[in-house]
Formats: sequence, C-alpha cells, structure tokens
Amino acid sequence: MANPQWWKGAVIYQIYPRSFQDTNGDGIGDLRGIINRLDYINDLGVDAVWISPFFKSPMKDFGYDISDYRDIDPLFGNLADFDELIAEAHKRDIKIIIDQVLSHTSDQHPWFQASRENKDNDLSDWYVWADANEDGTQPNNWLSIFGGPAWQWEPRRGQYYLHNFLTEQPDLNFHNPDVRKAVLDNVEFWLKKGVDGFRLDAINFCYHDAQLRDNPAKPKEKRQGRGFSEDNPYAFQYHYYNNTQPENLEFMRDIRALLDKYPGTVALGEISSEDSLATMAEYTSGGDKLHMGYSFELLTNDYSSEYIRTTVETLEARMLEGWPCWAFSNHDVERVASRWSANGEVQPQQVKMLTALLASLRGSVCMYQGEELGLGEASVAFEDLQDPYGITFWPNFKGRDGCRTPMPWQDTEQGGFSSAKPWLPLSPAHLASNVATQQQEQDSILKAYQEFMHWRRTQSVLLEGDIAFIDSEEPILAFRREHLGETLLCYFNLAAQSAQIELEAQPVQQFNALSHHTGTLEGNTLTLPGFGCWFAAL
Repeated sequence: MANPQWWKGAVIYQIYPRSFQDTNGDGIGDLRGIINRLDYINDLGVDAVWISPFFKSPMKDFGYDISDYRDIDPLFGNLADFDELIAEAHKRDIKIIIDQVLSHTSDQHPWFQASRENKDNDLSDWYVWADANEDGTQPNNWLSIFGGPAWQWEPRRGQYYLHNFLTEQPDLNFHNPDVRKAVLDNVEFWLKKGVDGFRLDAINFCYHDAQLRDNPAKPKEKRQGRGFSEDNPYAFQYHYYNNTQPENLEFMRDIRALLDKYPGTVALGEISSEDSLATMAEYTSGGDKLHMGYSFELLTNDYSSEYIRTTVETLEARMLEGWPCWAFSNHDVERVASRWSANGEVQPQQVKMLTALLASLRGSVCMYQGEELGLGEASVAFEDLQDPYGITFWPNFKGRDGCRTPMPWQDTEQGGFSSAKPWLPLSPAHLASNVATQQQEQDSILKAYQEFMHWRRTQSVLLEGDIAFIDSEEPILAFRREHLGETLLCYFNLAAQSAQIELEAQPVQQFNALSHHTGTLEGNTLTLPGFGCWFAAL
C-alpha cells in the first residue's frame, strides 16, 4: 500500500511551466514539455513536482489570474495532455502537485463579469465590493502588493472592488458560503483527475476584515523585510485587516476535509503574513487544517547561520503539530545562488552546500527548477521585461523575470528550450551551465545534487527525524537530526574561508563516500573548507 504520508520529508521540485520546455515552437513551455522531461526529473531523486499555474488565463500575472479553473490554457496544452502527465509521472512514482489560486480570480472570469454588472444579480456578492467615501475616495487605506490602492472603481455598479494584487485580480468574497462551495468544487475537479496535492497560493488572503478597518501605519524602521522595501508603499502598513483573518481557519478545515476524502493527497499553503511563522503553525495545527506550510522567511537576503537557526528554531517552537516545508528559491524571488553570494556571482561550492543544507533541515523541501544546475539570477533588460511588478518598480526592483528565464538544456542558441525565440531571453551564463554539459561532468553541481538527493532517501533520520541545533559561531551552522535512536550530525560552513570546530563527541561513522562530505576530523578538531559540509553518525 502506498504511504499516505509520502509528503513528510519529500523533495518537491517546482516547475514554472512557461520556462521549462517548449514542444510546439511558440517560445513558451508547455505540459508536453514536462512529460518529455520526466525521466530527467526522476533522475534528480525528487519525490514530487509542483507545477505553477497552467489554467486558462489572460496572463496579466502569468497564470495567477485565472479565468477558468477547470481548463488548461491553450498555451500549455489541453486536458488530455494533463491526464497523460499524471499517468506518466505516476508510472515513475513521481507525485503531481498543482497550484490553486483561491483568493482571487481574473477580471475575465465569468463570475466577475457577472458580478460587476450591477448590485442585484446572482453573483453580485461573490467579490469584495464597497461604496466610496463621501468624497469619492477608496473605502479604506488598504494597498495592493503591486503598488497603489487595493481598490478599483467599477462604474457599472458605482462601487469599488478589492484587489490585493493586480487590478485585474479581483478578490473573491469568502464571507459568502456560495463562494466557498464553488471554490471547493473547483479544487475537487482536480482531485478527481488524480492530482496528489495542491500548493495553495497566498492562502492567508482568502478572507478580509468584514468591517473594512484601516490598516495601521508601520514605523519607518520596520518597513524592510518580507520581500518589501520602501520603494513599495505596501511596506508602510501592518497588514492586519486585508488578510490572515480568523475566519480563514474554518476554510482551512474545509480544504482538509475535502482532501481527506482522497487519501494520500496533501495541501501545502503559501503564507505571507505579519508573523508568517506563527501563521504557519496556526494553519497546520490540530491535524484538521493544512498538512504543510511554507513562507518567505528563508527567501530573503538574510544569510547567516544565526538567521537560519533562529528562523528554524522559532518555527520548531511554534509548530508543534504541523509539518514545515522549506525553500531557498522560487518563481517570486532572486535565485539563491546570486542572492546569498557575497559578490552576486555563482560560487559552485556554495551552491552544493546550500542544496545539502536545505535538504537536511527538518521538514519537506521545495527546490525550484534550475537550482540543481546552480543557476544564478539572470540579467533581463528593461525592454525584455514581462513582469508587471518589475515594470512598475524599475529600476529599484527589477521584478521576477530574472528567476523565470527558460531552462538551459544544452549549449545552443535557444538552449534546447525551444525552436523559437523564447518569451524571455536565455541568460548566456545559464547556457554555460546547461543540463547536457553538467551531465557529462562528474563534479558538476547537477551530479552533486542527484547524489545528495538519492543518498537522502536512504536516511530516515533526515526524512522524519527531529532537529536540535548545536551551538556554533559564525559562519558555522550545525545541528543534530535524531530518529528512533539514530543521531546524525550535520555541519555546514556558510563562508568561503575554512573554519575549525571542536567536537564534543566522537562519531562512529563518517559519510566519506558522499561528495558533499568535505570536512576532515583529526582528534576532536573538525576542519571545514570554505562552503564545506560534514555528516557523521553518533
């Protein structure tokens, strides 16, 4: 019988389908491209793939603005392609997780097209509508993540509608039970198709404060962090009322009750709140809400052993029942190989170390396509930008296109990604790190990635064990993983310079055959080279 908790300790490989593999020559990746690369994915040693949105969409936010939740956008293929993808992935024991964007739709969705017409139709209360203030201004001070007010005037109704993201992404009204039912019916459509789980986009944004209370101002000294800076006014507020409302917990229970009807399926919630770690713990508590939560806490510019340790320990202290999921990169942030590099340039040994570090933390792991190649952030010229976020905030914030450029499969003009000009240009630096070349090099980042993931599968202590940090000074991060009487020591050097550590206990086994294991032990003195790792059993 299949393990219904396969997701505990799983490595989930995120695919951004627009940029993975194009098979029909339009310069945009598609579902058939994923099917054609399943053997490559299988060789990585991952357990599941999470596929970013491929549903029908006007593509104002590249699929996160959905106009039909039950169909495939022709850019990516059709439902038959998706059925084949599920079947072929399952043949290889690869699970399929898909994005669900529940808090908002596209303004082209039939629900919104009807709701905007007047205040009396059957769908009039399906979105968040509010009257103007007496002077015609917005109902309150809520702001959009993408810049400016979170309210847009609709002359047909003579009201404003709420959009936490783009103007073209109106927020659904989850206070309406008909909305909740319709949303869950859409989710079940994909469960019936055989998906193994969902990554729930911005899941804490479903509910808004019904009283529409103003968000309080945030002091200047606290505006940095959570991926926002002072060039975006969104950083000027505490977002207490436009998301993360108490009513959302009951909706988490509704999602879990639905998934429990399909044993072995899983819900992974993306959470970005004023205290994301606390919300992660809350949303995964009690065994009746989400299975896993992940946040942006390790997707920031903060790179130190103290920050990583504090983040993980804080979540461990709060998440007593749920299961964490960690990531260093995704489709929304600068790639970690550049973000955490001292000079912004990819350092292969650091990339290898970060893969091992991420995959050694307690929890499941999301790895973004290209991390296995050590891809850094691509430089995209303003005239090539596609991301509305980056176009709005250029040049202080260049948007998300730099982490979304196409996968380099081989060292050719279009990198083996497409026979046509890609929707975003391929980075010359990425072409030099292409899959075909790295598959031929024994010490490549790709080979090391495959080796570590396959080794990790053999270590139940890494998949299920507890974690306890060992006191150490910068730049060393050290912890124990413990499970059923087994203890694994994990040491990581986060800097380019070598370091020495005095161990308190002698190991009974070192994993010398593992290429990531680069430290040397003489007596009680462990020497870790720059960006070195060391694994040993007690």
